[in-house]
Amino acid sequence: GSTGITVPQNGFGALPIQRVGKEQAIKILRRAYEGGMRFFDTARAYSDSEEKLGAALNIFPRERYFLASKTMAETPEEFWAQLETSLKLLQTDYLDIYQFHCANRVFAPGDGTGMYECMQEAKRQGKIRHIGITAHKLQVALDAVDSHLYETIQFPFSYLSSEQELELVRRSRENHMGFLAMKGLAGGLINQ
Repeated sequence: GSTGITVPQNGFGALPIQRVGKEQAIKILRRAYEGGMRFFDTARAYSDSEEKLGAALNIFPRERYFLASKTMAETPEEFWAQLETSLKLLQTDYLDIYQFHCANRVFAPGDGTGMYECMQEAKRQGKIRHIGITAHKLQVALDAVDSHLYETIQFPFSYLSSEQELELVRRSRENHMGFLAMKGLAGGLINQ
């Protein structure tokens, strides 16, 4: 997409990191970095994963890896509180991508919620570099791509994806929108 973010291999989805202790998580995350991973994706909703990522990655130069996090905030007050918490726990001054998490709608300027305006202001302040959205519903994802408001879309995508999901990837590319595939093993359905 238009973000300019490219990485040499798969990103590290930090949801499972909440299942292990902090010391084990730090070992795993540092090994991932040492093995060449440079994109780390987490969310406020992933319990202590942001804290573990911050503790693990703080020894590496910040400009050498990309951090993405997500918010499920529904009000501007929640948005700012969650963003500040994420930055503090991740031990960073900025996020490369900040996403509306598991969106059921596409926030837009002037929609009365103030949510998209929060993203714009956080970007203006340098706290985030790119505005993204994640969705599990195909129509929400398509609406986000067609809105031309977001720089990235994160959506479940694997070898089991349908023709409609392939169309989502094509439309993302046509609209210069970064596509982040999640659940690459189809939530466990692909196991070999």
